[in-house]
Amino acid sequence: MIKNKTTNQLITTKVIRAKSFWRQGLGLMFHKRNNLIMHFKQTKTISLHNFFVFYPLEIIILNKYREVIEINPAFKPFTFYTAKNKGSYCIELGTIDATNKVSIGDVLEF
Repeated sequence: MIKNKTTNQLITTKVIRAKSFWRQGLGLMFHKRNNLIMHFKQTKTISLHNFFVFYPLEIIILNKYREVIEINPAFKPFTFYTAKNKGSYCIELGTIDATNKVSIGDVLEF
């Protein structure tokens, strides 16, 4: 479950947690529409590809306090994306009901 603590709005209950390097590398490839949370041990520049994900994603980058620092609302299939800010968490929202529910500065809970 992902919840926006700032607005007290539920973003989604359907989520996959990617903790291992292998799972983070696979991301949502070959999955039906879903949502994914990646947690990195250290704050880092986050680079993503959207190969073999056949639907657009909303990408949300969070700092170590789970505060939204960057949003890419339309990460298209078969493209690359590198975040402008270093982050500790990356959330990929693929389900239509989960998108457009956060703003820069919001704090998320999961």
